[in-house]
Amino acid sequence: MLPRRLALGLLLALPATLARAAAPETVSFPASDGIIVHGDLYRPVGAPRGVLLLFHQAGSSRLEYAPIAPKLAALGWLALAIDQRSGGDLFGGRNLTAEAVPGASYTAALPDLEAALAWARKQWPGLRPAVWGSSYSAALVFVLAARHPDAVSAVLAFSPGEYLSSVSVQAAARQVTVPVYVTSASDADEEAAAATILAASPAAVKRQERARNGVHGSATLRPDTNPAGAAANFAAVARFLNALPPG
Repeated sequence: MLPRRLALGLLLALPATLARAAAPETVSFPASDGIIVHGDLYRPVGAPRGVLLLFHQAGSSRLEYAPIAPKLAALGWLALAIDQRSGGDLFGGRNLTAEAVPGASYTAALPDLEAALAWARKQWPGLRPAVWGSSYSAALVFVLAARHPDAVSAVLAFSPGEYLSSVSVQAAARQVTVPVYVTSASDADEEAAAATILAASPAAVKRQERARNGVHGSATLRPDTNPAGAAANFAAVARFLNALPPG
């Protein structure tokens, strides 16, 4: 694990590398039912240390990660943010996947997450992706990791809860043994829901970050939606990611 001082040094060096790592590539691939999943791929400068699959919250799109993914790429990660079929224009732009499947439920988006995982595994066969969810997709990443235990290297869940009809997130978490990171808004109910799900996991490496200034979902890392807490919350995530083994 990187010392806190070294992790801070890496964060201070981010502006020098963001310009080279910020522009995403557009990608697309089919889900198991033929729906085309659209995404933005952010590449690091140099060899990647791993792959992050970034999934958005309700009413949102891949653009939830527009100010976040370049920072992850600057830390050395391949970062793929996708449009899921349950989403919208919360952070601007269009959710191209959701436009093809109006009114899709949260659970219906699971094939989109599975398609992203399969696509990443095919593109980088030597790397096991870490999966990152926001709100409803923070619930789905536990289901994804439980269904594909040999394909996922870690789970990061921002404001997870029991949001899925007919699917128990806590039951899925009982099957997740890879490292897990959870955080929430600065809200007692959200923190309790995340703690219950995290406690169910038998993973040896588990962390619940109780943010002093946190907002719902991955938006907690966006300076525009969380000016008081985004920097500190990103630093906490970076420490967790830097402690993961390469690949």
